[in-house]
Amino acid sequence: WFARDPNVLRRVGHVLLQLPLSDFRRPRRILIADDCFQLSKILTEKIVDVVARSVENHPGRQVVNHINLGQYITSKVPTLKIFRDGEKRNGEGNSALKDLCSAFELLQRYEFKMNHEDWVNTVKPNMGPGILVRVRAALETTEEKIQSCLRIRNEMREALCKLLKDDGILVIPTVPMSPPILKSKERQLEEFRSRAFSVLSISGMSGCCQVSVPLGKHEGCPLAVSLMARHGGDRFLLDTILDLHPSLQEQAEIASNTGPSVSDGNQIEAAENYKEKGNAAYKGKQFHRAVNFYSEAIKLNDRNATYYSNRAAACLELGRFHQAEEDCSKAIEIEKKNVKAYLRRGTAREMLSYYKDAIE
Repeated sequence: WFARDPNVLRRVGHVLLQLPLSDFRRPRRILIADDCFQLSKILTEKIVDVVARSVENHPGRQVVNHINLGQYITSKVPTLKIFRDGEKRNGEGNSALKDLCSAFELLQRYEFKMNHEDWVNTVKPNMGPGILVRVRAALETTEEKIQSCLRIRNEMREALCKLLKDDGILVIPTVPMSPPILKSKERQLEEFRSRAFSVLSISGMSGCCQVSVPLGKHEGCPLAVSLMARHGGDRFLLDTILDLHPSLQEQAEIASNTGPSVSDGNQIEAAENYKEKGNAAYKGKQFHRAVNFYSEAIKLNDRNATYYSNRAAACLELGRFHQAEEDCSKAIEIEKKNVKAYLRRGTAREMLSYYKDAIE
């Protein structure tokens, strides 16, 4: 359900879930899933900083810890290995989130078929092309791997309950990128769905309760962060949201007003400083930080091909091949003879299996 403020959210929750009255409890541990935020393209460090500062400035004894959720899932959900493609992927943690997403989508399609196949075949509803393709795929789902998906769901629930216990809150991005624009290419839509379900499947497969908290806007689009508690911890989560919300909003407001303040004359110099910071982060294999620094440089000077090309190099290391391809195309648009951008775009297209485009 949606609510205009956390108090209404909590009151509705108590009615819908018929929650018993009990003493208010603050969380003891706030766990930030760093690898989930690394999937994100939206002000990752700023969102994490908002959460951390909100907790630090809040009364109580909450401790902020960072976790690689994918690696934890790999070690605690053994049945997930059946979704591996046989090749060792870059980043075991990200691989686990993708595998979890595959299990989630297969189970979702199967349950859709069980519930709606007769209705679809009888009524033959008029559906948009994108929806129609997914509905047809759902109706063709077989029982193969379904029992494994159910085991994965049980293992995920147990794993997240052990991780969060009765006093932990997990923090993840609500969605990892801005919503796709109208007339987006199919592969851009597919990238959005893939990234989105990598984080959406966490609560779906564990039964954890989840609340998405708005944190203002970025480039005209809503910005949010999600807080999760263990399966059955709904009252605890609703209490936590009510308690933390004022601090989250205060820190989000501070963050939105704290950007690089530069005059036109100093803007190019400031952009170059961000580029150098990005180069240093890249050399130190801090690829996510490098992407953020190059992005700041682009905000200050969006007509510099090197910034886009360098960000593409960092995106390639993170497996963000669609973003790398887009950045290289932008670099080439600005500077037709940018050889590095052509090479990096070729690599991105090869990794996306666009072999003819890669050869070009």
